[in-house]
Amino acid sequence: MRILLTNDDGIFAPGLAALYKRLVVIGDVTVVAPTEGWSGASHSITFAEPLACMKVSIEGLDDELMVENVNA
Repeated sequence: MRILLTNDDGIFAPGLAALYKRLVVIGDVTVVAPTEGWSGASHSITFAEPLACMKVSIEGLDDELMVENVNA
């Protein structure tokens, strides 16, 4: 099973890593999260500049994607 895991609290949020560790035992998990927290910005979107994605390594997780700017 393929699982896409994302959040609005940012790539370094402890809850994201905890959930990843549980999900990875049942499927192939891909994590995509913003560089920083965007809680409360649900209607925000980036359209004037390109989204920048980069792979990051976080302790306890495989290489994951971090997105700069506001994503929809």
